[in-house]
Amino acid sequence: MVSFFSQNIILIYFLYGLAFFIMGFAVLLESARSSELKFARALRPLAVFGLMHGVHEWGEMFEKVLALTQNYQLTVDEHILRVMWLAGSFIALLIFGTLMITSSAAAPPRRWVWLIPSTLTLIWIGGVPLLNPFANTPHEWLILIDVWARYTLGIPAGIMAAIGFVQQQRAFREQGLTHFGRDMLWAAIAFGWYGIFGQIFTQRSVLFPSTIINTELFSSLFGIPVQLFRATMATVAAVFIIRSLRSFEVERTRQMNELKEAQMREAQQRQQLQSDLLRQIVTAQETERQRIARELHDETGQSLTAIGLGLRGVQSTMKSDLALAERQVIELESHAGRAIDELRRLVSDLRPSQLDDLGLVAALRWYTQEVESRTGIKVALETQGKHTLSPEINTVLFRIAQEALTNVVRHARAKQVTVRICLEASFATLSICDDGQGFNPQRELAHRNHRAAWGLIGMQERATLIGGTFSVNSAVGKGTEATIVVPIK
Repeated sequence: MVSFFSQNIILIYFLYGLAFFIMGFAVLLESARSSELKFARALRPLAVFGLMHGVHEWGEMFEKVLALTQNYQLTVDEHILRVMWLAGSFIALLIFGTLMITSSAAAPPRRWVWLIPSTLTLIWIGGVPLLNPFANTPHEWLILIDVWARYTLGIPAGIMAAIGFVQQQRAFREQGLTHFGRDMLWAAIAFGWYGIFGQIFTQRSVLFPSTIINTELFSSLFGIPVQLFRATMATVAAVFIIRSLRSFEVERTRQMNELKEAQMREAQQRQQLQSDLLRQIVTAQETERQRIARELHDETGQSLTAIGLGLRGVQSTMKSDLALAERQVIELESHAGRAIDELRRLVSDLRPSQLDDLGLVAALRWYTQEVESRTGIKVALETQGKHTLSPEINTVLFRIAQEALTNVVRHARAKQVTVRICLEASFATLSICDDGQGFNPQRELAHRNHRAAWGLIGMQERATLIGGTFSVNSAVGKGTEATIVVPIK
């Protein structure tokens, strides 16, 4: 049996290297993707280990091939490069294990990520020249530094990788990914056996315990070369690590589902908000119609009724007393003038003629003067720039200013308000700032039944309709500033 495996040692080295190389290549492809799993943060060192160790075993395979076919023996420098490559792969595995262990801790000490691999690397490098006196020939010294690399780097790297996989197995279980947790457990077992048993059975040398525990002892105990055991553990580790990489696909599916659910919730909230806004708009329209009807009935209607009655009186008075009829006509003229003024005021409230005839700035100037004269609150208008806006933007900005000033009058208890309009070439900015009592915008928006909250939502919706942004900066006792920025195409 031993002779059979010895005759096929080249094939064993090929499969050994192939298992780790495929694992490293698969991990390298997956490491380029973003993930929130802690396992993903340590993938690149594992990929480096797999690729480097696979190439190392293939190098030993070609060494056997050249020795058999061309009777070629590696030079000392080539052996040193091979051992350094082997040590580099173990260092990468050390970094992977350290990253896995520290990333699973509640508060990982990041310095340990480099401290442990660096310390063990320095121990291996420092021990290399110290081994020279124990070797009689360069060949024995090369065997010694190979054994020393497996003792100081290979065994700790396998153990730390196994511990890291066990911790990741627990993390997978906590996340409900039990299947991938089992894969991690098998990978931990494979790397643990690979690190301990696969690396402690080295070539025979004067370095203890390789004088007793070596490849010859392994062959005599188990009937197979240690390279076959290493190749088997490499294959098991590669299979289960590659299987565990599917956890990233599951994670991405979960993220996509969560994103879709969040989008659906947002769409439902948006639809509910639009329904609530539509209800509020209809209510506001009916309230406005009631106000217009009441004012037409109470003021304009009474004036027109008085004019009608007066005209009947004038008709009868003209036959008997022309002077009295003249005085009645003058009084009726004043009634008609008041009725016309009332109608003009109602029309201006619905849509000021200044907005269509003179533009936004003129309409804002008229409206701020109206608010100041009607409420006693000092309203200042500051303008900058003279760019012309489209009728749609003019209307939206005027209505937002109207709503903001209405909120100030009803809720702010302010003494002074400043309205600023800036008309630049690429955007228009409108801000309304008061020195009132202020409020908490988040709390107000949370209580949608509040009138001020619907005013804010309405202003935000109006700004969104024309591609603008609306923001409110306010705090209790510190006044309020509402700002609208609209891009101009």
